[in-house]
Amino acid sequence: MTAIEISQPGGPEVLKPAKRPVPKPGANELLVKVAAAGVNRPDVAQRLGFYPPPPGAPDIPGLEIAGEVVAAGPGIEGGWKIGDKLCALVIGGGYAEYCIAPAPQCLAIPKGYDMVKAAALPETFFTVWTNVFERGALKPDETLLVHGGASGIGTTTIQLAKAFGAKVLATAGSDERVKACLKLGADRAINYKTEDFAAVVKDFTGGKGVDVVLDMVGGSYLAKNLDSLAVEGRLVLIATLGGTKAEANLNTIMVKRLTVTGSTLRPRTVAQKATIAVALRGRVWPLLDQGKLAPVIDRTFPLAQAAEAHRALDGDHTGKIMLTVG
Repeated sequence: MTAIEISQPGGPEVLKPAKRPVPKPGANELLVKVAAAGVNRPDVAQRLGFYPPPPGAPDIPGLEIAGEVVAAGPGIEGGWKIGDKLCALVIGGGYAEYCIAPAPQCLAIPKGYDMVKAAALPETFFTVWTNVFERGALKPDETLLVHGGASGIGTTTIQLAKAFGAKVLATAGSDERVKACLKLGADRAINYKTEDFAAVVKDFTGGKGVDVVLDMVGGSYLAKNLDSLAVEGRLVLIATLGGTKAEANLNTIMVKRLTVTGSTLRPRTVAQKATIAVALRGRVWPLLDQGKLAPVIDRTFPLAQAAEAHRALDGDHTGKIMLTVG
């Protein structure tokens, strides 16, 4: 099969098409003929050499796919069979013509979705659900601040939070992206290059602060995130694009009884990811079937142009960057 290798750590140019053996599914695993795959920030970190695959994971990048089941290992759960079409969260290997997907991490294609649209779902929806609604415990009528509102994670967060009855503020890096956030349902969108998001939060909430912050910036935003939180607020960290270290006023955390948490998705066990899949299947997939929310897709590239897809991810885009296979 054709797969995209990371020939060495570096820029997008190190992504090279190569021939690899078709993988064989193990217990409770499906072999999927990939039709489309998502391009995500962890892929970029892996390409740069900062995010090595977990033990046992393929070295081929790609964490979400959609396609058709062509083989199955023993003990398959969930009733999946050869010929089924599905989308799946995978631990790696998505930039290829064939990919192994653990059966518990597979989800049905929502009604009316093509393969590209379906492949845009798993990584962002698994990430947003577990971090915003499980770790962040966002409730109806609470207020959420999401950074990077025009990203794949951000556009998903805005829609899901609004669907479950929350108010949403989102930051973005241009007036065009601010408009995109508002179009998706954000109650207030903030151009972080021209506005102080902490001041906007204070004004919007009447000085109360937001209940949850979903942050992918990290270090450089820590102090302002803590200041932006209401009493009993929750800060959830999912990336560190602005650095891994920062100083914080611990009194702020204690006086406001804040929770600071975070997570990564890829190293979690299949059983842990399966629990998220069950929640998505029951709570979110009906909304997708009904057309009440949908992934935002900016651009699509053929698999052989994975390097160009990575360049697009680093550029000015709104929503997801996708690869088509075959």
